[in-house]
Amino acid sequence: MGLTTIIGIGLAIGSLVFSFMLEGGKLSDLFSLTALLLIFGGTIGATMVSFSFTELMAVPALIKKIIAGSHQDEIGVIEEIVRMAETVRREGLLYLENKLPQLYDPFMRKGIQLIVDGTDPQMVRNILETELYAIEERHHSGFQIFETAGGYAPTMGIIGTVMGLVKVLGSLANPETLGPAIAMAFIATLYGVGSANIFWLPVAEKLKNISKKETMLRELEIEGILSLQAGSNPMLIRERLTAFLNPAHKKKFEGEGGD
Repeated sequence: MGLTTIIGIGLAIGSLVFSFMLEGGKLSDLFSLTALLLIFGGTIGATMVSFSFTELMAVPALIKKIIAGSHQDEIGVIEEIVRMAETVRREGLLYLENKLPQLYDPFMRKGIQLIVDGTDPQMVRNILETELYAIEERHHSGFQIFETAGGYAPTMGIIGTVMGLVKVLGSLANPETLGPAIAMAFIATLYGVGSANIFWLPVAEKLKNISKKETMLRELEIEGILSLQAGSNPMLIRERLTAFLNPAHKKKFEGEGGD
């Protein structure tokens, strides 16, 4: 799992539990199987109603992406494009056809195939930007699932608390049981608000961040592919593409001389 994900979720849960125990609470007081079933079952059920089956089937892949973390190699892509540009200046554009089997990135392979086929540059840009738009829409659908769950969870917590208080009001004849019953009723609100702010919404933000990075990489690739098609100087291509790097990576890349 991504290191920041482990540390972040662990720190959030640990801080909540530890602060509760510092005030004299017991760990067992925070556990309620009924509240767990209500909050997580209700949240997941309501979220399922909000999306199509096809969209929900993407959730395992999204979770896998979160666990694996983001491994975008912008510098590696720039170096690859510059190497291809150097070879194209010697061998010609059709040389790239031999390069296609070695390209594991479907987006890059599609772009190179288009320019090898002699597609008009503006058409190449239009096709790749349309492909990028479709990718962004799929990403939006993905993180929206977790955002929606983060919206439902606190409401489910309130519903659980109300249900618990209804039970409490029905047991007013036994005052000695009121305290524990009220405490248990509010556990549902804790689960609802806690799960939204520790899991559902942070996961949605993580997916947004991954999506932004992938979008930037695709935009870099589009510019690189069009520069290859135009026969631009490899040094100029390097300078143009390094503009997409964040300052830290750009400084490192330029310090290494792009090697």
